[in-house]
Amino acid sequence: MNGPLILIVEDNARNAKLLRDVLQAAGYRTVDTTTAEEGIEVARRDHPDLILMDIQLPGMDGKAALRELRGHPETARIPVMAVTASVMQLERKDIMAQGFDGFQEKPLSVHSLLKEVRRILGQPAAPIE
Repeated sequence: MNGPLILIVEDNARNAKLLRDVLQAAGYRTVDTTTAEEGIEVARRDHPDLILMDIQLPGMDGKAALRELRGHPETARIPVMAVTASVMQLERKDIMAQGFDGFQEKPLSVHSLLKEVRRILGQPAAPIE
């Protein structure tokens, strides 16, 4: 597979598997971690094209991880999409105000997820969705 590399930072195994399966089926390469700390290490090492970041993680949360990523030159420009079950309008505004490049709510919609991934990566929409 030669597609863009997407880092999945998700502590729920089922959600991580769903994300991985959907993205790989769409031609993306994936790597995943279960903590923000591991995600930051992988981002620094592998320079993914996009990071899908759960907000509620054990230890460091997704918002703190984003601040850490943005604070280092080697990861500052990597787009990060928030993936969260926090879907109240005020929470969504707060998440986007943190500087995330996109937002995806749980439970996940495959169509919406792929559309947002393509938008962030600057790719054309799929011919059949």
